[in-house]
Amino acid sequence: EMSNMELVKKIAGAWKELPASQKQVYEEARKADWQRYAEQLAAYKAQLSPAQAAALKEERRRRLAKRRSFRAKRELTVLGKPKRPRSGFNIFVSENFQESEGISPVAKLKQLFDAWRKLSSSQKQPYLQLAEDDKVRYENEMKSWEAKMAELGREDLIRSRKQTPKKKTAETAKKAGTAKKAETAKASSHEKKAKSKLKKSEE
Repeated sequence: EMSNMELVKKIAGAWKELPASQKQVYEEARKADWQRYAEQLAAYKAQLSPAQAAALKEERRRRLAKRRSFRAKRELTVLGKPKRPRSGFNIFVSENFQESEGISPVAKLKQLFDAWRKLSSSQKQPYLQLAEDDKVRYENEMKSWEAKMAELGREDLIRSRKQTPKKKTAETAKKAGTAKKAETAKASSHEKKAKSKLKKSEE
């Protein structure tokens, strides 16, 4: 009558209480099983072609990357990272998703996307305003969350502050223009040289 979770907890409790002398037989069985697996894996890899081995390696890399990504997301959830702001379209979808009954979720999204495209600017405005409000909510929550992460010593989770580009003065713009012309002339010169070399090699 137990659920799987309850059953696993009960077995884990029984294992914890088991004396080391009684655990030994299971540990030896585990070692023998691992040895058998290692031998079978080595035999399997030995008969693979180089292309198959490379594909297997790439698949393993993808699996590990996916697992790392999942762990990172789970950690952020546990740490209470604020949810990203929603777009106007996201808000429109969440409000109207249930209206289309009897069709698949993909068909619903397609239908709502078409409906969104047909809305006028004034009809979209309430959703866009809600999206702007959600951006403000997100930024405020992120600031307090990042302050908390700094206190915990988790600076690795804090967004990097990008420096805002300085306004170009007339002199800076002039210099940039001159540099760009020089760059273009240099590229043109390289292109001419390449064409000349190609012509000579053809001759």
